[in-house]
Amino acid sequence: MPETDTTAGSVPARELTALPGLPGLYARAVLPKPRRTAPPAGAVAVSLRAVPADPERLRRYRDVCGHPEVDAERLPAAYPHLTAFPLSMALMTAREFPLPVLGLVHLTNRIEQLRPIAPDAALDHLVRATAPRRHSKGQVFEIVAEARPTGAAELVWRSVSTYLHRGPGEGQGARSVDEDLPQPPELDEEWALPADLGRRYGAVSGDRNPIHLHPLTARLFGFPRAIAHGMWSKARALAGLERHAPLPDAFTVGVDFRRPLLLPGAARLTAARVGADGWAFQLTDPGGDHRHLLGRLTPN
Repeated sequence: MPETDTTAGSVPARELTALPGLPGLYARAVLPKPRRTAPPAGAVAVSLRAVPADPERLRRYRDVCGHPEVDAERLPAAYPHLTAFPLSMALMTAREFPLPVLGLVHLTNRIEQLRPIAPDAALDHLVRATAPRRHSKGQVFEIVAEARPTGAAELVWRSVSTYLHRGPGEGQGARSVDEDLPQPPELDEEWALPADLGRRYGAVSGDRNPIHLHPLTARLFGFPRAIAHGMWSKARALAGLERHAPLPDAFTVGVDFRRPLLLPGAARLTAARVGADGWAFQLTDPGGDHRHLLGRLTPN
């Protein structure tokens, strides 16, 4: 993984010259490293410049996530995460990162789209981590990813993911999204989740975590079957909203990941308007008894 030392804004960063491969990072994740209570004073961020969207990869992403072709003039709002995630894994698997990667739970994700991004735009990415803090179920921290047009100062995209490292806890474990979904829903649709969904999304995203690929590998980590990627479920929910009505040019969309989506299986997306262009939405089982994801979209 070639890299040089640089500084992006006020954040000391390791500037990578190529996107790191996730298989090697997952292999590194199983190696022990010294426990710390806070990140050291050195580099706590990684960056990668001039990353364009590959047209074929983008086409496959739209297909597996259900995005309509009518909106092909802009990147799907969650697409830059495909670059941000391997950068975050490079950060979290570094020896100086204070917590182990194995067993981390992705609790929430919030994406801010400051303006539409053209499909052929080259983006500079910066990914950093916050210091761990106490939580009712252990410790949590945020991975903050930002994207700017190459060579420009303008921020066009930001993602904040909250991760939990389980352990002795204290303090609050509050969710980031309101519980109540306005009734009745304006959008109500059911999805069939095929057994190979995790493999299909993994092939596009590069995230081939064993919990998503096959029942046998998922059972090694305590799941009865393979589970869908959390960021696939968010992207698929956004595609459902987008098919129903145009999304604002600038918006913030946050989700809480509540329980895994087992594969094969089924899920139900329900959504209701909040104001003129906002949405409250959730993914449940078909009967609506168990929530898998709860989200809010708000115009900026």
